[in-house]
Amino acid sequence: MKGLLFTDGGSRGNPGHAGIASLLFNENGKLLDFFGKAYPLLTNNQAEYQALISGINLAIKQGINELDCFLDSELVVNQLNGKYKIKDEKIKQIIPSIDTLKTNFDKITFCHILRENNKQADKLVNLILDAFEQK
Repeated sequence: MKGLLFTDGGSRGNPGHAGIASLLFNENGKLLDFFGKAYPLLTNNQAEYQALISGINLAIKQGINELDCFLDSELVVNQLNGKYKIKDEKIKQIIPSIDTLKTNFDKITFCHILRENNKQADKLVNLILDAFEQK
C-alpha cells in the first residue's frame, strides 16, 4: 500500500517552543492517521526532522510499504536526498534513526513542496504552538 505523508515542524524562537505535525494519507487522499506534539525547546530544523520521524512511524504502523514524504523545508529535503551536507551536530545524530526507519519500506521519497501545499500540517503546527503558549 502506498502512503502520502505531509509533515511540518516549527518553532517560535529559534530555538524556542516548537510544534510538529504529521498527516498520513492513502494514495486516494483519505486521511489514515495523524500526529502532533509540542516541545519546549527545538530549532525549526529539529522540529522538521521530529515531524518526519513521527510521520514515518505512523506509516509503519499502518503497514505502508511505499511512502512519499512531502515537506515544505527545502533544506531538510535536500539534506535527506544528499544534496546538502548536514552540519548541525544534533541533526547528524537524528539521521541514523531515519536511515533505520527507511528500511521498513520498499520505496520512500522525500519531496519539497511549497508551504501553501502543506496547509493542513502547517495549521496543526500553529494550533499546537498556540495551545502550548497559552499554558
